[in-house]
Amino acid sequence: MASILCIETSTEVCSVALSVDGAIVGQREDASGKNHALLLTLFAEEVMKASHRSFNQLDAIAVSGGPGSYTGLRIGVSTAKGLCYAAGLPLIAIPSLEAMAHHVVHNLSIWGYGTNEQLLFCPMIDARRMEVYAAIYNNQMQLIRNIQADIIDHLSFEELLQNYKILFFGNGAGKCKSSLLHPNALFLENITTSACYMAKPAEEAFLQDKFADVAYYEPYYLKDFVATVPTKNIFHSKPEANLPEE
Repeated sequence: MASILCIETSTEVCSVALSVDGAIVGQREDASGKNHALLLTLFAEEVMKASHRSFNQLDAIAVSGGPGSYTGLRIGVSTAKGLCYAAGLPLIAIPSLEAMAHHVVHNLSIWGYGTNEQLLFCPMIDARRMEVYAAIYNNQMQLIRNIQADIIDHLSFEELLQNYKILFFGNGAGKCKSSLLHPNALFLENITTSACYMAKPAEEAFLQDKFADVAYYEPYYLKDFVATVPTKNIFHSKPEANLPEE
């Protein structure tokens, strides 16, 4: 039986959950936006205190491995590494999209779908404008299409939609509704990233000894980080004086 602290910071959601044998026994979450650096360690301490456990009693730390917000991922991974070093724990990295897909695939009845339906699953994370980070899984959690940064238009996923119903979900899915008008494009509402969704995949990874290298692990950013200057300040400020957009 493994006790794993799960950390999810790949989007606007800052989330921490403690799982024991794959079941959630404590969680803290905030979806207000860019408070990850302030809240993450506080949430971790509160979750551990509420469960009457110390960090030394954990078996592993799991962290969202991307893609997603460059800043959010760096905060999550650096915090996870620090906890691993301090307590001598192994690190587990769970792809952000995989965790969301795992949650939906194993809880289809919540949305009125049966497990025997021929469905594909497309978690989406907002990457600004009409771009999303997306992947496609089947109901066995096998990758049908690898993680990509997609600019969504009316032709997106056309080949797959001809033959399969695809469930789209995540904080990037809502803005795609007006473009993905095929009758086989179905949308699930109010699904965001969450440390709670990482519990089962993290438990599976732990049992299979699938650990990341604490010293060298880097999250999967997918796109290079680009620091920009807000247009209204471009003639008045130096680039380094402005906070970068994610």
